[in-house]
Amino acid sequence: MTLQSKLDAFKADFRGGKAPYFAPPEIHPIMERATAELVASGQAGRALKAGDRAPAFILNDPEGKPVSSDDLLSQGPLIISFYRGVWCPYCNLELQALQETLPQFQALGANLVAISPQTAANSRKAQRQNKLAFPILSDTHNDVAAAFGLRFALPDYLIDLYQRLKNDLPAFNDDPAWTLPMPARYVIGQDAVIAYAEVNPDYTRRPEPDSMLPILQQLLAAA
Repeated sequence: MTLQSKLDAFKADFRGGKAPYFAPPEIHPIMERATAELVASGQAGRALKAGDRAPAFILNDPEGKPVSSDDLLSQGPLIISFYRGVWCPYCNLELQALQETLPQFQALGANLVAISPQTAANSRKAQRQNKLAFPILSDTHNDVAAAFGLRFALPDYLIDLYQRLKNDLPAFNDDPAWTLPMPARYVIGQDAVIAYAEVNPDYTRRPEPDSMLPILQQLLAAA
């Protein structure tokens, strides 16, 4: 079953109110409005893309250890998944799919990290729940996401909805700002040039993990 098939099945259950999902039906138009507005804003088209140079970063892993993109790139290509948080079921399904493909990434010499604005404690929870063997790095204030062109502010009506649903992003992220990264996947070559980029303002759509394998094979052949 593909990742997108799993995401579509979850979305159908969520919209249909199947157990254990009992979201009020009136929330769906609000979420769809916010997604449509983010799509219409054109921000995804302004994010970093293949051929651009990736910004360097140093972020802490869930144990507080600093992780440097330069150090990771010295070992091989780097795969980055920008991750909204442990509260996002679509993101967790993506992380599980990436974990399943991790041995193939590693066989091609690549490292994999997820980047999220959430606190270290929430990253540890996400790693446990999803049985991850790769780190979720803490991007305080979504600063690295902003450098990639991915950070956006939630509209007021969506903040109101999140608060009604007890989805308290300032608590999850230890940051008073209501911002998120657009879901994105990047492959960065050892020269720090982006070889693959997939940015989608629709959080229910994610690329298949194996779509990156041909890019990694090309980078390995060119090394």
